Amino acid sequence: MKKVLLCFMTIAIPVLLVLTVLQAGRFGHLQKELRDYRQKEDELITGNAKKISAIAILMSPARIEKIAIEDLGMKKALASEIIRVSLEPNYDGGIEKNGETRE
Repeated sequence: MKKVLLCFMTIAIPVLLVLTVLQAGRFGHLQKELRDYRQKEDELITGNAKKISAIAILMSPARIEKIAIEDLGMKKALASEIIRVSLEPNYDGGIEKNGETRE
């Protein structure tokens, strides 16, 4: 019985040590992979913040007005130049405009 136990221990201890080393290697690999993912996440968050900033700058009313005036030759309309049109739904599902029905 002692010989069987001794043989089992002789085989089991090195096998367990090898398994521990393999598990430690996998753990190290997973730690590196997690570190890489966190770095990529930080890069994406920084990139998104820069893009949000750029969008805010591009959407500023002052910039849009400048492009409209300088590049497109537009100007602000005077009150006398503004025409208001109201469209009311017709019961048939069409839109009534100036007494005419449009579908």
